[in-house]
Amino acid sequence: MQTIEIKGAARSAFGKKEAKLARKEGKVPCVIYGNGATEHFVIDQADIRKVIYTPNSYIISIDIDGKKETAVMREVQFHPVSDSALHIDFYRVDANHPVTIDIPVRLTGVSEGVRQGGKMMLSKRKLKVAGLVDKLPDTLDIDVTSLQLGKSIFVSDVQFDGLTILTPATTAICAVKMTRAARGAAAAAESNK
Repeated sequence: MQTIEIKGAARSAFGKKEAKLARKEGKVPCVIYGNGATEHFVIDQADIRKVIYTPNSYIISIDIDGKKETAVMREVQFHPVSDSALHIDFYRVDANHPVTIDIPVRLTGVSEGVRQGGKMMLSKRKLKVAGLVDKLPDTLDIDVTSLQLGKSIFVSDVQFDGLTILTPATTAICAVKMTRAARGAAAAAESNK
């Protein structure tokens, strides 16, 4: 999995007033927790954009005043109007313990159902998985070549080496739906017989 480096500055003053002051200066209040320790810090709004506004998932290397931390992003609170980040929670990663993270799904191949006139519908863009940091892929590749018209691929139908899928097994990942044009062509073919 890709790693992104971010610089932060430790924060000793807490509360609404201090958080508001930090946001006015273009900073985002953050907290990193896990392994029994909690640390508060701020990150520049511009630096965090490359992590938040992307469909990808990353392992984040945070440099807090010279102290390096490896983490994953747990939760982001957004402003209801401006959609800017108000607060971010990070979780420390330990190389010896599994980490839980959402990884993007990438469909590979052209399905039989699409060749017959259907339309591929991606229902689940990311799956929640648990695994060791060195086993985490950038994307979860799912081959859809044999997917027929009107059929779906569920979480229970896929598995990945070294990963435990935490998304419920009954969740549909993708399906090939019949389009109106395909229905019309099928109805015309039936009436011509």
